[in-house]
Order: sequence, then C-alpha cells, then structure tokens
Amino acid sequence: RYSLFHNHLKNIEESEGGLDKFTKSYKTFGVNQLEDGGIYCKEWAPGAEAVFLAGDFNGWNPFSHPYKKLEYGKWELFIPPEDGRSPVPHGSKLKVVIRAQNGALLYRISPWARYVVRDEDKVNYDWVHWNPPQSYIHKNPSPKRLKSLRIYESHVGIASPEGKVASYKNFTYNVLPRIKDLGYNCVQLMAIMEHAYYASFGYQVTSFFAASSRYGTPDDLKEMIDVAHSMGITVLLDVVHSHASKNSEDGLNQFDGTDSCFFHSGYRGNHQLWDSRLFDYANWEVLRFLLSNLRMWIEDYRFDGFRFDGVTSMLYHHHGIGTGFSGDYNEYFGLHVDEDALCYLMLANHMINTLHPECITIAEDVSGMPALCRPVAEGGGGFDYRLAMAIPDKWIQIIKELKDEDWNMGNIVHTLTNRRFEEKYIAYAESHDQALVGDKTLAFRLMDAEMYTNMSVLMPLTPIIDRGIQLHKMIRLITHALGGESYLNFMGNEFGHPEWLDFPRIGNNESYHYARRQFNLTEDDLLRYKFLNAFDRDMNKLEERFGWLASPQAYVSEKHEANKVIAFERAGLIFIFNFHPYQSYVDYRVGNWHSSLTVAFKYKILLDSDAGEYGGHQRLDHNTEYFSEEYPHNYRPHSIMV
Repeated sequence: RYSLFHNHLKNIEESEGGLDKFTKSYKTFGVNQLEDGGIYCKEWAPGAEAVFLAGDFNGWNPFSHPYKKLEYGKWELFIPPEDGRSPVPHGSKLKVVIRAQNGALLYRISPWARYVVRDEDKVNYDWVHWNPPQSYIHKNPSPKRLKSLRIYESHVGIASPEGKVASYKNFTYNVLPRIKDLGYNCVQLMAIMEHAYYASFGYQVTSFFAASSRYGTPDDLKEMIDVAHSMGITVLLDVVHSHASKNSEDGLNQFDGTDSCFFHSGYRGNHQLWDSRLFDYANWEVLRFLLSNLRMWIEDYRFDGFRFDGVTSMLYHHHGIGTGFSGDYNEYFGLHVDEDALCYLMLANHMINTLHPECITIAEDVSGMPALCRPVAEGGGGFDYRLAMAIPDKWIQIIKELKDEDWNMGNIVHTLTNRRFEEKYIAYAESHDQALVGDKTLAFRLMDAEMYTNMSVLMPLTPIIDRGIQLHKMIRLITHALGGESYLNFMGNEFGHPEWLDFPRIGNNESYHYARRQFNLTEDDLLRYKFLNAFDRDMNKLEERFGWLASPQAYVSEKHEANKVIAFERAGLIFIFNFHPYQSYVDYRVGNWHSSLTVAFKYKILLDSDAGEYGGHQRLDHNTEYFSEEYPHNYRPHSIMV
C-alpha cells in the first residue's frame, strides 16, 4: 500500500510539478475570472467530441464559444474581457455543452461549479457564475489544533424550531452561541456539499465544489465559519468522496456522455444499496478532482478538516454489503480490498497534513481496518480519528433486548474500551443515524410515548420518565469519559429531542414537521428537557477543565455484575456508575491510585447525575469530603469509601 502511495506521489512530482500545483486545480478548472477581466475555462471530458460554453452571456448560443481540445481529454477556452470588464457577469447562468460521441448535445453543469441554484418552479439545478464584486473577507484566524475534541454534529437546514429550511445566517446567530454555551469546541457540518435531493441528508452529492444554496450564498457560509472561529470553535466538513448522485442533468453522472467519466463503468461503477455512482480512484483526473476539492474547502471556506463519509464502502470491493467484520486480519488484506481507494485516502491525508497540518481528518469506518489512524509514513491511512461505531449499536442492543437487571457491566466496559492501540477514536452514544426515521434516539427508546405527556415538571415523575432521564445522562457520561479520545453528539440529542428526523418527501406529504430541531424545549422552565441540557453542558465543561479525552485510556478498577457498578480513573478523576435498577449503596469501597504516599488525598463530588438541577433525587451531600486511604482494593494501592 505504501509503495502504491509512494508511486502516485512520485508521478505527481514528475508530471504535475508537485502536490501543491496538482491540488490547486480548482483555481483553473471550471470557469475562472482572470485579473484582466477575462474568463478562463477548463474541463475534463474524455468522451466528448466537442465542448462549448453557453449561457446568459451569449444568448444561450450553444456553438459560439467552443473549447480547444488538449491532451488527455482536457478542453480549454479563453474569453477576452470586454472594455476591461468580465464577459460573463456575476450571477449569469451557464452550461457546458457537450457533443457526445453519438452526436447528441448535452447541457451540463461543470463538475467544478461553485454555485448552483434551483428555482421553485424547476426540478433541476442551474449553474450560476459566482464572482461578486467583493467576496467575504475572513476576519478571524482558525483555532489551534485541539487536544480534546467535543463535536456537535449539525445540519444547517434543520437547525430551527420552524418548519422550513433554515439558513446559514440562522445557524450563525442562533445556533453557534448555543453550541458554545454547551461546551462543544467543534462543529461538524453535514449536507453542505450541494445535493439536489434534500431528503438524502446531503449524502447524494451533485455539485462537489458548491456550498448548498438552499441555506444561502457562499459568502453566508464563509461568514458562519468565520464567526465560529471567533468563538474558538473548530469547523469540520462532512465530505462525501465515497460515491456520487446518479443525476446527470445537474450532477457528475455521464458528464461527457459516457458512464466512465469520473466513475468505473458498468457494474463496478454502481452502488447496489445507495443507487449511486462509484469513483474510479485509479484515474489521474479523478484524483485531481477529489484532492482539489478538499483543498478548496480548506482554503476558500476555511474549514478545519473533514469527516470522511462511507469509508468502509471505499475500502472494499464488496463495499461492506452483506459482510460482517470479526477482526480477523484476513478481512483487511486480500483481493477484496480496493487498494486504489485506500491509496486515495492516504494521498488525501498526506496532502492535508503537508499543506495544512493544523487540519483534522476523521474516518467513518465500521470495519475496523487496522492502521487507518496511523501515519502514512508507517503505511497507515493517515487519519487522525475514527468513529467508534460499535458503541451506539451496543447501547441500542442493551436497551432494546435486555431487562435492567440483565445489563452486563463487563460487556459495556469491553465495548467502550475495545479500540486499536494508539489509534484515536471518537466516542458517541448516538449520532444522526439513530435519529433518522425508522430508528429511535436513546431518549425515545427509553421514554417513548410518555415523552408526549409526562415531560412537564407539573406532572408526577413517572417511573418511565425517571428511568429514562437518569439513564440518558449516565449513558452519555460513561461514553464521554471511557469510550475514546474525542466525543460526538448530534444536535438536539443532548437534551433528548423528542421524535425522529424525517425530511420532506412524497411519503410524508413534503412535511417539515420532523425536519427541525426544537431548541425551544430547553428554554421552557416547565419542561424536563432543561435537566438533560444542563447535564450535557456541565459534562462538557468538566472535560474542558480536566481534559480526560486527551488523557491516556482509563484504568477500570471495577465492573461488578451483581452490584451493577462500574468504576474507573482517568485524568485524575474517579468515575463511579451505579446501573442497578433499584439498589443504592452506602460505605461502598472504590479503589484508586495517586502519586503521593505521604499526603492523604481528598476528593469531592464534581458532577452528580442525581443532582436536582439535572432532574435527579438529590440523594448525595455535595459538601461531603472523601479521603483516600492506604487500603488496597481491586488491585489499586488506595481506596475511598463512598
């Protein structure tokens, strides 16, 4: 793998003038404004017989502006300025006109288009030339690389209680302050790359270089990221390079009239489950396109890194379909591995690390591919983090299948700590996957229909709501503290957002009722959502103070099956969880370790899920001091009684 990567890198140096020049192609491909007012256009269309540019600027004459054919399927066009002004004004609609091999004229959006919009009365998107007289100027530097990532996974369009598509402006001024107050230091943005089908959650990308216009303009997004940076918030893009939409009128598919431009032809170029096209990562121009795409998002919009979606699908020819992963090394090495795709990921991480070392990359891989988060120089994938995807599945399985008294403490600890040596994991109890229609969030699984009737503080605290609120807090804290080197939460889940997430579509009469986040629920003093919101905030603030995510993996001193108690130490803190459905304990001895043999260490409660401000029963006195004794317990040299 490293040899394949090294050969690609060597070829880029020799034939393209280096990685820097190769990945700057976003400044020359597509339609670009020159300093003298002229326009330079460049496309890759190897299957085309001829290429033209048409639009408002030439009265949609499909033949007046032909491209000149270059080597290797490339085409270029230069349009001189008119009296020192651009011949293609800002806001003009454009199309690349392809004469296919069968003689047909195909009107296409450039794969490199920066801005595409859809009129309300139209089905397809239009390509609009984006060249405002004054582009947005970033005022704030990007935050320094974080040691502890607390990620707020977000979708701009649903980030409002109102039943509509919310805007970048709304997110900037209403949601970012909320994220900051909750103690998250990183926002991961979904569905930014333009996608024609809103209900695809942004995972059926049609225009890779265009920020979605349904939320506002490119400058609105730049302002949003700039304001986030002013708050010290890192901004990551959920990037989809694993597949592309099948749309041809306003997508990449059959751009030059063939099914092999950008993608594998035939069966290999189609994803069975996603009904989408699959990139040919061995193709030189595909590498140029994808690597330049990453660089554009970093340099033009100031994103601080990426979460790569669908990495498992990229890594294997079987795309993970109908395949289970047990951890056997034969599953990760062999002819079933797509080495070209893996090499692309290594190139992407190498490029980002070389040109923008402050940026972060995350892999969404369910297979557990070894060394995915080790440096490329070691033959690794080069990612900084990988998602701990087994954790949310484990919580769902436990809540769905087991009685409270049958919860297995050892199994919970194993799932939370089972990660590859020296590879960083992002722990999460639930993400957007669990919030989607057809699934249930943790809160909804725990409390279900009673969330509609018994979340008011004026109503008696029923056993179901009481259990649900307490377990919701405990599950999130133990996942946060024990599950990885970073933590992620999907917007709204921090306060147990009721119901599911469903985008407007034919099946729900195009309703926006479930495509929104009811942040207002936490602001109502009469509702119990405020308790979960407050706990999530204080949990994050405590991590910010002590930095357990950046600390070595926790030492678990107890996983007691009969008592249903889990205890562990991390970052100088002792975490104790009592998962017993009805049993409390007094004078419970918990082992611990501290560096001093002469000073008796004193402990105090810092966070208590049973506290009144979190909807608990206030059974613990927070003024109590707990003294560590030289009394060995559970293989620890000291212990305390709690």
